[in-house]
Amino acid sequence: MPLRPAGLTAPLRRLSSALVPVVALLSLSLPAVAAPEDDLPVTEIQSFAEVFERIKRAYVEEVDDATLLRNATRGMLSELDPHSTYLDAEAYQSLRESTEGEFGGVGIEVGRRDGQLTVITPIDDTPASRAGLQAQDMILRIDDTPTEGLSLQEAVELMRGEPGTTLRMTIMRQGEDAPRSVEVEREIIRTQSVRHERLAPDYGYLRISQFQSRTGEQVIEALEALSEDGPLEGLVLDLRNNPGGVLQAAVDVADAFLDSGLIVYTEGRLADSAMRFSAGRQTAAPTVPLVVLINGGSASAAEIVAGALQDQRRGVVMGTESFGKGSVQQIMPLGDGEALKLTTALYFTPDGRSIQAQGIVPDVEVVRGRLEIAEGNGLRVREADLEGHLTGEQAGAAAGATSDRLRDDYQLGEALNLLKALNVLRQRDAPMSEAPEPAE
Repeated sequence: MPLRPAGLTAPLRRLSSALVPVVALLSLSLPAVAAPEDDLPVTEIQSFAEVFERIKRAYVEEVDDATLLRNATRGMLSELDPHSTYLDAEAYQSLRESTEGEFGGVGIEVGRRDGQLTVITPIDDTPASRAGLQAQDMILRIDDTPTEGLSLQEAVELMRGEPGTTLRMTIMRQGEDAPRSVEVEREIIRTQSVRHERLAPDYGYLRISQFQSRTGEQVIEALEALSEDGPLEGLVLDLRNNPGGVLQAAVDVADAFLDSGLIVYTEGRLADSAMRFSAGRQTAAPTVPLVVLINGGSASAAEIVAGALQDQRRGVVMGTESFGKGSVQQIMPLGDGEALKLTTALYFTPDGRSIQAQGIVPDVEVVRGRLEIAEGNGLRVREADLEGHLTGEQAGAAAGATSDRLRDDYQLGEALNLLKALNVLRQRDAPMSEAPEPAE
């Protein structure tokens, strides 16, 4: 038995007593894992016990054992990776609300990059998106609280609050010299994860803002609605600024466009963390030409869908490189409404590419831009400007209608242009493949 300094015997005894219910609870919640070959590191346990005891005796304010142990748990998880965390009852409830698509707050997904609290993406049609927050904005302060040293959970708790109250954030944006202050009013966030519309005649637009439990069903409904006016000649699947969400929802969305083949697989240390997901034969849109839009705010489940469609050669991925969150978090309830969110596996695309810290590289890179009218363009004269010009036959006003989205979204416009070009090439190739055999 290893020797212990005399002064640590009592702290170790108290610490051991405090840890017993925690260890018992974890043993009931976690899957069985083979015992390590080596025993617990006694020196580190002694050091932990000494720190525990000194805080109890010397800290300026009295702290109870339960608070110290929770903080120790948070510390253990926060040092593993940016996505493993301890969820108290309130945080666990917030996570479930977010998954179901309704929660209170400002509608922003945050993470850490180089130790700095950073916007992954603002959710569509929320106070954050309406205030102009963008992916990769660095959040320096939340109201009067500096974000340096805050855990992700602490930052989220500061941003959430009663609907109607105001939240002030100080952010730093890439390319700007000074921070800016942004005010947003909190509200109940009810997110519709899927939206659709016609971009132009015969061309559809499908936007997924995040992956919730019903996203797969909503995609099928949107595809059916888009096809009511006739078959589509092309579709833009917009996954930009999509922070991810439910894994099964990502599989369901990819399955809507694939009729066979692997979608994603995971690998981890636990036996149940190795999973494979494949497409089924019943597919909503197996042949419609497809362009997938991604950017630096596309993460996790969004990257699964983009990677699957890219590896299966089902669509052209366009935009900029994605975020690179390829890790799987498992939610492990601990009782009393609390839970553990622990990274247990990594995602891999059908071709075996790891998404983690790599991201999805688009087939066609198109950076964000804005179309502007060239100077002097108003001086050009066209036939239609001449007095008394002849009027050609119209195919109908509705046939030429295009979405207002195309005016200010350069990437979306390029996606539509690519779909039209693909259809031109396909139509040109069709007569050659159907041409009769030459007479002898």
